[in-house]
Amino acid sequence: MMRTPPPSAALFLALSLLLPAPGLTRPITTAEITAETTAAVLTCMRWTYIGVCVWLYCTPAGCVIRFSPKVAHYNPDLVISAYHRVGGNPWVEAAAAYGATNRAAAQTILSAAGAEVPVGGGDRSLDKAFPDHKDLVFKEADAIGHPAASITSILSAAQLNEFFLICPSETQSFFPYLLSGLDAVAWRLALPEKLFPQALIPGLREIGHFPLNTWGPVYPRHGFIEQTHATKAAAVCAQRAGDVVTRILQPHVYTPTAATRIPNLGVKVFYPGGLEETKCSTGWFQMHSPVPLPLCETFGQNDTLLPISWGDYRTDELGDYAWTLWRPYKCCKRRGIYLGSIEIPWPVCSSNSLL
Repeated sequence: MMRTPPPSAALFLALSLLLPAPGLTRPITTAEITAETTAAVLTCMRWTYIGVCVWLYCTPAGCVIRFSPKVAHYNPDLVISAYHRVGGNPWVEAAAAYGATNRAAAQTILSAAGAEVPVGGGDRSLDKAFPDHKDLVFKEADAIGHPAASITSILSAAQLNEFFLICPSETQSFFPYLLSGLDAVAWRLALPEKLFPQALIPGLREIGHFPLNTWGPVYPRHGFIEQTHATKAAAVCAQRAGDVVTRILQPHVYTPTAATRIPNLGVKVFYPGGLEETKCSTGWFQMHSPVPLPLCETFGQNDTLLPISWGDYRTDELGDYAWTLWRPYKCCKRRGIYLGSIEIPWPVCSSNSLL
């Protein structure tokens, strides 16, 4: 009796006929990122009603209880790039704006520390000096405010209808939250990251399902990763960068996303917390480069039984990758003094990849 392949395997097979062949290299522009993000709104944004907010509204005549609908959706917060050479962000405008700063900072910081900046980005796969680490690669990583991030704040401020709210993002467009060149000490030497319990205890923070399947550990959050698949290696570094910038007081040179929130007097916003691996309820990724995909997914899927690997047909020959990180927001229109809210479980998402 013939068995029907699982949906994920069927999608892999179908896409293998549609996606570009491995080895594609694709720099990406702001216009392309914006257009591809717009194309993914239906699959990645997931706008929905989740309950009501309860308010106490008082006037000289007395106080009454008011309600306003509570909505939830994902916002495109950050463009996170993981790439090969210092300053070589595949996002063209980001490379032009911050590439020289990244290179100069890395060279200055590491020269002062008595180290050198590897021209090839630090890959050890072909380095004879590291025969026991032939799968060890290095990725620079930048986390920069998405071109559409500030638009959500404008839309939220302009809306008067409480039933169709757009929650404002806490990030600002084109703002550099993390540039790995400026964070050269932590991103290359993993200090003090490699001393944290998460880095010392195997399986504590793994992207995947340790020990059966893992793409690599989140900690230490630096640019080195032992991974045979180039696309998965870049994904791990992108996850690490997202993990850092969505938290405060991390031992890195960066700006937390929470630091750029703009107060919205008309809307109460419930901001997302820190990004967590394999949990779409904290955020998920949409690939832009090298292959644009109109969908979102988390990293760490088990593809051992599928006909092709997760990263096949989206491998960049130069080792440069870019994703949008979509994060979940909740909000409701202010109607007095906030007392609390009643909501149903959200988000309605699956932590498994759609591909």
